Amino acid sequence: MKASIAIQSLPTAPTETEMLRIVDAVIAYIQSTGLHYVVTPFETVIEGDDLDQLLDIAKECQHIAIREGAVKLACYMKLWYQADDKLLTIEQKTAKFA
Repeated sequence: MKASIAIQSLPTAPTETEMLRIVDAVIAYIQSTGLHYVVTPFETVIEGDDLDQLLDIAKECQHIAIREGAVKLACYMKLWYQADDKLLTIEQKTAKFA
């Protein structure tokens, strides 16, 4: 694994139920990519070998939220990239807390 990205999408919607539906649609898209990911209460973290693929996924998450009805959208992302395959995985970072 060479990269990981954390994505927090915060859509503005008429109701909380609608906001959660939009977030669920974004997460469903992330699930469909086939990459390893973990959903947390504040963000979803995705791991992969292709930085461009992860950035494209992050961009598509924004398009999905708008298509699903978000009036506007705030997105916060964190990216970690390493040229070799020595990046710590989600499990390596969190296993001791499970």
